[in-house]
Amino acid sequence: MVGPSRRSLLVGALAAAGARPARATPAPIALRRGIALWPWFSLTTEYPPPRTDYAWPPFQAGRPIPTPRDLGQLADLGFDFVRLPLDPGPFVAFTGTRRTELFDALSAAIDAILAAGLRVVVNVQANAATHHYTPDAFYGSDWAPLFSAYRDLVGALARLCARKDAGQVALEPVNEPPQACGALAWNRVQNRLLEAARAAAPALTLVATGSCGSLVAGLTALDPSTLARFSPLLYTFHFYEPYLFSHQGATWLTEEPFYRWLTAVPWPGSRGTLRETLAVVEARMDADRTVTQAEKARDRAVIEAKLRDYFEAAPGPAYIADAMAPVSTWADLYGIAPGHVLMGEFGALRTDARFTASRAPDRAAYIRDVRMAAETNGFAWSFWNLFDGLGFMDDAHVADPALVAALGLRSRS
Repeated sequence: MVGPSRRSLLVGALAAAGARPARATPAPIALRRGIALWPWFSLTTEYPPPRTDYAWPPFQAGRPIPTPRDLGQLADLGFDFVRLPLDPGPFVAFTGTRRTELFDALSAAIDAILAAGLRVVVNVQANAATHHYTPDAFYGSDWAPLFSAYRDLVGALARLCARKDAGQVALEPVNEPPQACGALAWNRVQNRLLEAARAAAPALTLVATGSCGSLVAGLTALDPSTLARFSPLLYTFHFYEPYLFSHQGATWLTEEPFYRWLTAVPWPGSRGTLRETLAVVEARMDADRTVTQAEKARDRAVIEAKLRDYFEAAPGPAYIADAMAPVSTWADLYGIAPGHVLMGEFGALRTDARFTASRAPDRAAYIRDVRMAAETNGFAWSFWNLFDGLGFMDDAHVADPALVAALGLRSRS
């Protein structure tokens, strides 16, 4: 006998919770294929504690910034929108003339993007790496120490976005909320932020998300009927499953240090074996003289166990489709049009001068499979990222031809 599917279980759970189809609401802006432009308004230079301020200008001078030519190339390739991440810290820390300068710079960036023929989703991303202007301090709860200032900023950003073409710009007030899946604290926070944005901009498209880092489980725990008054709305989730593939080689995951050693994890799983991948990982460990043998032994044990699970799961297109299916079920149950759902982030770390991670053909295959799963469900998507180790372009601002094909874009050759 075949057991119940994940889809049927979710249908039952939501039905038991009293889900009702949403009434007709104003339509949000139309999005299809996007890409993130981090770190244009990110990568800050803040002073160490006990200070709580930033250098001026607050954004690092050497960070990669898209040129007008880059933006035009993105439009030519077939992207129709960009997601513009913004670190709220400087916008809250500075007042007076300098705060005005920051808003002027943001306004000019939005104008440049629109001039290239692209729509814009302004996405507020608090920086967990800072010591003061953190996600928890801004929106860990509606009584967090900086929540009031953050809420005021969301209102100001909504007013700025509303001064642009209402059919071309949207505002996403929070990136990857830190609260647990289904947390009531996140519902209170999101409601208050959407209230501020809607009061400032009655017709602006806003982007709502679930808790627990905008995972699928966070979105499907969200009751969108409680947010209907904030329409026009888009709903977003992020997708990096399985993390063992997408985040192999990630050195910043300090709480799970075993990821730094992972490399040559294949996609799909059938392209390799546990033995082959372990051999490559062990060779990488052996070549490193900066980490103790005790740490390596600890990480190797974790890696072997996780790789064993990975290969037993035989990950491939069907795995991705199954992992994404609950979002479609959720949208169906609440009467949300698939085109109003945005897969706001997906991607995989590449092997380059900075990282030893996935192999190029495997990375392209994975990105293609995730993109196609989203499109099959009718969802819009935004690739992470234009630059950096997960980037679409290299340091010379040249697009990766393999990713152009994987994302179903128009080749310029």
